[in-house]
Amino acid sequence: MAKSTLLAQTAFAPQAWPDEDAGLDESISFARDALLRRQNPDGHWVFELEADATIPSEYILLLHYLDRRNSELERRLAVYLRRRQSAQHGGWPLFHEGAFDISASVKAYFALKAVGDDPQAPHMRRAREAILAHGGAEKTNVFTRFQMALYGAVPWRAVPVMPVEIMALPRWFPFHLDKVSYWSRTVIVPMLALMALKPRARNPLGISVDELFHTPPHKVRNWHSNRAKSFWVHVFRGIDAVLRATEPMFPKALRQHSLDKAVSFVRERLNGEDGLGAIYPAMANSVMMFDALGYSPDHPDFDIAWRSVNKLIVEGRDEAYVQPCVSPIWDTSLTAHAMLESGEEGILAARRAARWLAARQITDVVGDWASRRPDTPPGGWAFQYANPHYPDTDDTAVVAMALHRTDAISYKSHIDRAAQWILGMQCRDGGWGAFDADNTHSYLNAIPFADHGALLDPSTADVTARCLGMLAQLDYPTDHPAIQAAVAYLRREQEPDGCWFGRWGTNYIYGTWSVLNALNAVGVPGDDPSMRRAVDWLLARQRADGGWGEDGASYEPGKPKGEGPISTPAQTAWAVLGLMAAGEVSHPSVARGIAWLMDNQTEDGLWQEDHYTAVGFPRVFYLRYHGYRAFFPLFALSRYRNLTQGRANRVAFGF
Repeated sequence: MAKSTLLAQTAFAPQAWPDEDAGLDESISFARDALLRRQNPDGHWVFELEADATIPSEYILLLHYLDRRNSELERRLAVYLRRRQSAQHGGWPLFHEGAFDISASVKAYFALKAVGDDPQAPHMRRAREAILAHGGAEKTNVFTRFQMALYGAVPWRAVPVMPVEIMALPRWFPFHLDKVSYWSRTVIVPMLALMALKPRARNPLGISVDELFHTPPHKVRNWHSNRAKSFWVHVFRGIDAVLRATEPMFPKALRQHSLDKAVSFVRERLNGEDGLGAIYPAMANSVMMFDALGYSPDHPDFDIAWRSVNKLIVEGRDEAYVQPCVSPIWDTSLTAHAMLESGEEGILAARRAARWLAARQITDVVGDWASRRPDTPPGGWAFQYANPHYPDTDDTAVVAMALHRTDAISYKSHIDRAAQWILGMQCRDGGWGAFDADNTHSYLNAIPFADHGALLDPSTADVTARCLGMLAQLDYPTDHPAIQAAVAYLRREQEPDGCWFGRWGTNYIYGTWSVLNALNAVGVPGDDPSMRRAVDWLLARQRADGGWGEDGASYEPGKPKGEGPISTPAQTAWAVLGLMAAGEVSHPSVARGIAWLMDNQTEDGLWQEDHYTAVGFPRVFYLRYHGYRAFFPLFALSRYRNLTQGRANRVAFGF
């Protein structure tokens, strides 16, 4: 729908404010109404969260591991997996139209073979040829080899030694669970039990994937896959060899004690139907752990763990997939910000959302984060419906800013507790990590298990920007030590070309937008050198069609920053929001970006976005938030209208 004719005509005439174009109001109303229809009766929003083929493949293999086959569900999952296979390279990518990934491809092939796909079928043959062309299944990552070890497809020596006795290590020891990230912790603990017990999948159809190996698995001598360029890699490989030789001699009493500690850790954090850590890999590992320990399927712990996994299934008419987790707090808080910008009806919807959000603040559980900050009282929000041991700073800051904008007086106690928790979680470097403070033991990324390079949760520019923006919006003075430290951190983190890295969103567009918001909120002027370099960087990345786009390849070393095959709605919105935060409301590029959003709005009032614009672990795991195509464009359009109609030139909020 082309509603931006007048806007495009005035794009290069900054003195002519294009709010006179009724099409802008129409686009905003159309998008707002579409989101209002999707608001749940209790006030919250939740959109689908999609990853790559890995999670649906692992779920199929879990069904066969337990011999809980579901032929109709498996058929739908297989339809999804076949659709996601690349026509270009024959394997499965980590994000839409991405490059071949051997680990995702091996899992998808394994799963399709398990559901009955003929290995000689054209799609299976193409996948097998692609896998072999990329070195064979012996080149997969640790998590894939662990999955195959459970099936007997590779020997257990294909997996790095991770003795369950890790559970008994003291906190001062070089490796301790407190020293790795929340997501690593919750995935590893039930995995430690499985590595100790070494169970075998029931595998009722006797599926194997020998044809995916160049060298028979039992003949492979070197399974090490951590390619980190660090002296520590060689040290830890030596330790792995020593552990492999000595593990059988560990005292049985210590092993049982450690197993008991692992089970106790999981049971304390089972989290009802929301599951261990509220993320699929941890939840699936907990299911297999209870099974390996001999728990009956109707045992309350086994049963709740199994139900938590199944709540992540998204079923359509013809296909199904499994989400890595759900994102209601994130979706609701971000949508609330867009609604607050969009007008009176949106403000009413944001008030309903605020009530729902306020009720989910975590104030009665002292989570794992307290191992580093024992004197900080709880007060954060999690990402999912429930995950009380693992609130995160990003969600907490965004929720607190939404509550503050909605009704600062009514929600004062919630906001104050959130701010106190955020201040307590600031790291020594001045930044913030997502779930833990000072989670920076970088040598641990060199252990053989950590070939994904995402074992830790250090400070990042995007999360730091969110926390800084919150403090600024709450009127913390600019000379406050936390604010000064955060600003200094962000200045240090700026890339030489002017952008900032985006840890949780793709990528430099996301990071740059986030930081520009925060620096503006804290009073850094638009002519500050850091701001100017960031603005110039964003302007130089605008595509010929007026939008912005960047894909997951930008996380690879040496790849272009801020570039991708097409413009996307979310990234165009981020770029426009970032430029407006830097004082460039009247810049022609902003008007062109707004015009692109208006012209690409679809008949349902939203936008189409197949490309992935978020990330779980850079270079390893990417995400597609189905809500990003909805609320971020509305946010950008509404803020543009508010600034131009008010003839203002500055964003007044931290987000």
